Amino acid sequence: QVQLVESGGGLVQSGGSLRLSCAASGGIYRINAMGWYRQAPGKQRELVARITWSDTTNYQDSVKGRFTIFRDGAKNTVYLQMNSLKAEDTAVYYCNGNIIPRTADWAVPYWGQGTQVTVSS
Repeated sequence: QVQLVESGGGLVQSGGSLRLSCAASGGIYRINAMGWYRQAPGKQRELVARITWSDTTNYQDSVKGRFTIFRDGAKNTVYLQMNSLKAEDTAVYYCNGNIIPRTADWAVPYWGQGTQVTVSS
């Protein structure tokens, strides 16, 4: 059973930095891409950043130049380095994986449990 386990959220002052990590494990055949989404109270979940396993990245416009997504293929882990954090970055951050499990012939979307990021102004 594929699982995504996140870590690294917390409370930080405006202008500070945090690094999130997400490790995928359990019955993986191949990872196509992994990414980070976030959901603030009263708002829809939105894509923050995504990286394919061929290292193509894309970012939400509001985080370009501040956030960096990168991966460690050997560990099936993706990271989100967040710098120059702003109060509007406050949200629950969810890891997402587009992964082909050993039990299927097609990719399945998987989600982590979410980690809270709070930026105080």
